[in-house]
Amino acid sequence: MSLLSERQKEELHKSILEYLLSQDFTEAYSALKAEANLDYTPDPKSKYHHLLEKKWTSVIRLQKKIMDLENRNAALQEEVSLSPAKRAASQTDWVPRAPAGHVLTGHRGEVTKVTFHPAYSVLASASNDATIKIWDWETGEYERTLKGHTRAVNDIDFDSKGNLLASCSADLFIKIWDGQNEWKNTKTMAGHDHSISSVRFMPGDDFIVSAGRDRSIRVWNVALGHQVRLLSGHNEWVRCVTPSDDGRLLASCSNDHTARIWDYQSGETKIELRGHENVIETIAFAPVNAYPAIRELAGMAADRSKQPGLYAATGGRDKFIKLWDASTGQLIRTLPGHDNWIRALVFHPTGKFLLSCSDDKTIRVWELTTGRCMKTVEAHGHFVQSMAWGRATTGGAGSGINGAGADGKGSEDEKRINVIATGSVDQTIKVWTP
Repeated sequence: MSLLSERQKEELHKSILEYLLSQDFTEAYSALKAEANLDYTPDPKSKYHHLLEKKWTSVIRLQKKIMDLENRNAALQEEVSLSPAKRAASQTDWVPRAPAGHVLTGHRGEVTKVTFHPAYSVLASASNDATIKIWDWETGEYERTLKGHTRAVNDIDFDSKGNLLASCSADLFIKIWDGQNEWKNTKTMAGHDHSISSVRFMPGDDFIVSAGRDRSIRVWNVALGHQVRLLSGHNEWVRCVTPSDDGRLLASCSNDHTARIWDYQSGETKIELRGHENVIETIAFAPVNAYPAIRELAGMAADRSKQPGLYAATGGRDKFIKLWDASTGQLIRTLPGHDNWIRALVFHPTGKFLLSCSDDKTIRVWELTTGRCMKTVEAHGHFVQSMAWGRATTGGAGSGINGAGADGKGSEDEKRINVIATGSVDQTIKVWTP
């Protein structure tokens, strides 16, 4: 049984006859004409002339086109199926650009801090309204509000697994919130004599380090909820404290215009960083993968040392960012450009760039090898007080700050996710994604 209609059969037979005759296959031509009982005389001007060849080549062209379209469709399907998180990790040198992917509203006071969960699409924000809010940064949806502090919440930090969230406040308390138990406030720690500005989990998550307006840095045992160490040295309000990836060092900065590098075990100041002419708002250790770029900027000889905590960046109210050799206290470079106080510094996961945010309402991207400001993003309608880069990783087993696992070492195939959050005096949080 044929799939062709009578008319289609006739057209096919006539075009085959034309082809056979053009190729001088006279016997086959005569046999087909007799068997098909066709009364047809080939004519070079008829529509059947070269029709078979044309159909044949067009079928091959169509097959190729179909295959190309199928491949393109498969690629697009794969792209669509990728979550924003995976898509965000695929662009290695991504830096933020306007507009932001999401604008999160709900706080009734200025947003003081934003921080990302190390594994999930969870973002936490702290505010002068005395609350912490939990958001899904991929969808931009609000999830819940954590209430317990009675005054402004100044800082928040997740532990390396994202199970616990630490917060500190102007109410003189540090609180621990359990993300695996409905975000209940499971511990409250008291000891500071004035507003607490900064709180961080130490690597290993057993201890927390905090700093405040009482000029002190304190270390707390998370399980016991007790203070275990007091570090003194700054003469004024300590604005920020942060540990190196291996937990051997602490970096702090203060209203006394200095930053300090501390030996965590002994509690002694190792190096004092002097050069700012006003309050230093923020300090950050450079990740190990930024070392080559910083050494090139400084004109130093290449060195393969991968010890955490060798270089640091500070930003202050003198509107300058400064890069330091944290082992010698030597100033490497001053980066001018912002028109107001610098509030937060974040190293790019590739180690190629440094990002800063400021009360001039912008985010700036600095190329570390040259010290050049390569991009300025108009970020908020008011002062930008906080900025964080996503901590989750794709392609590897672990996750952690600066692309490092819980042990402080990042696996080679692991990539930090491309997402930035900023918090502002305009009471909004913005999420910047590719």
